[in-house]
Amino acid sequence: MSAIDTTAGRAGGRGQGGFTLLELLVVMVIIGLLAAYVAPSYFGQVGKSQEKVARAQIEAFDRALEQYRLDVGMLPSTEQGLAALATAPEGQSRWAGPYLKRQVPLDPWGHPYHYRHPGSRAEFDLFSLGKDGRPGGEGEAADITNW
Repeated sequence: MSAIDTTAGRAGGRGQGGFTLLELLVVMVIIGLLAAYVAPSYFGQVGKSQEKVARAQIEAFDRALEQYRLDVGMLPSTEQGLAALATAPEGQSRWAGPYLKRQVPLDPWGHPYHYRHPGSRAEFDLFSLGKDGRPGGEGEAADITNW
């Protein structure tokens, strides 16, 4: 039996395995191109998810406010706000809450929800100012409302 030369065909016959710097750079460029292609669609989905969460929370607040109205006979004032859904307003004997399982959360962008009664657009206005936290806007910065 003769020994098999495992270094045949390698440059210099050194027998060292591994990747060259050029091969590593090519792989890194390919990974970068894939990330550049996939990342915008991924982050676009995150923005849409936050918008859906805000819409769902506004709908839940809307239902809780309607239940509050059935029990108390009127909606909370602007001053009482959405906090009236979690804790009984002072002097309110017909309050049968809490109408939410937890305290009123912030919107998905970390801003408080806004409530006004009477509203300027509906019987009561309930809205999030979106990602930028300012009125108006487009895309992710658009207001999310109950009207």
